[in-house]
Amino acid sequence: MLRNAQDAEDLCHDVFITVFRQDWRSVEHTRAWIMRIAMNQCLNLLKRKQAQLKKQSQVQLLHEQSTTLVKSVDTIVLEKAAGEEWEELLGQLPEKLMAVVTLRYIGELSLAEIAESLKIPVGTVKSRLHKALKIMRKKLEQNQNLWLKGENQFGTH
Repeated sequence: MLRNAQDAEDLCHDVFITVFRQDWRSVEHTRAWIMRIAMNQCLNLLKRKQAQLKKQSQVQLLHEQSTTLVKSVDTIVLEKAAGEEWEELLGQLPEKLMAVVTLRYIGELSLAEIAESLKIPVGTVKSRLHKALKIMRKKLEQNQNLWLKGENQFGTH
């Protein structure tokens, strides 16, 4: 009934303690009485185990939810720095290029939707997007080279 030898041994011990604490000599059907005590002990143990498993699963679920929602301080700082760097790069672009990049990657619009909203051909959207990304890539590479140059100067890289 318990499917666990250790639990069965513990339960057997508990049953005999219960029997010997009672006035078992005055019971008419001793065997049935002991079986009833054993059955009740089994049911109580199964209920406790089921409640314990339920609590463990709830705690596990809460832990998983909290770990997925909570970001480390390093992650938050890096995301903020990256966001600020992207904002700075976008701000350096000419307005026409910035509009296309913003609509494409922040607004998540398709090329056709961008063309329709700006009232320009799709080919123009593609060329502006390509040009903007090329400029941003070049600026990122320049920033990275400056960063690496600074590290080489201090001997950390």
